[in-house]
Amino acid sequence: QVQLVESGGGSVQTGGSLRLSCAASGYTYSSYYMGWFRQAPGKEREEVARISTRGGITIYADSVRGRFTISRDNADNMLYLQMNDLEPEDTAMYYCAAAPNPYGQSVSSLPRQAFAYWGQGTQVTVSS
Repeated sequence: QVQLVESGGGSVQTGGSLRLSCAASGYTYSSYYMGWFRQAPGKEREEVARISTRGGITIYADSVRGRFTISRDNADNMLYLQMNDLEPEDTAMYYCAAAPNPYGQSVSSLPRQAFAYWGQGTQVTVSS
């Protein structure tokens, strides 16, 4: 079955960097769209970034655009999120998610509900 395992979280100071990783298994990784989401205490889960199957198209939330970079390695079934210039507002549990695409929708039009598979998350804490 689909398994997603995140790693790389931790505690950093404002302006610091972290690189999150997500190891995927149990499915044809290269045929799924992938995304990163986060959830802070008391807040709803929000989408951070998503990436197309081959990595050529990436979409970011306004709050992270220019600071975060999503990427994928289809040879190793890995997803990454490089986070630079971190701010206290970035503090959250970060999750990777996989979206099958049986109807051939573009990554930009794929509804959030299509992300059907989730990891258990990795905590990121940014202190001022």
